[in-house]
Amino acid sequence: MAIPNIVGAGLIVIGAGLGIGQIGGKAMEGIARQPEAANKIQTAMLIAAALIEGIGFAALFAA
Repeated sequence: MAIPNIVGAGLIVIGAGLGIGQIGGKAMEGIARQPEAANKIQTAMLIAAALIEGIGFAALFAA
């Protein structure tokens, strides 16, 4: 693995981590504002986080 590929892989991981962190934070805000919708918010959060992680994982193989 060449140096540019390692840098690209690092950026992919950082981007995925930031995206999942944003989703988690906004989901917690939504649950705090509307506790009765916690199950729906949590389900949507988990699906979105899984999709982001899957894209990040696929991009690591492409890097």
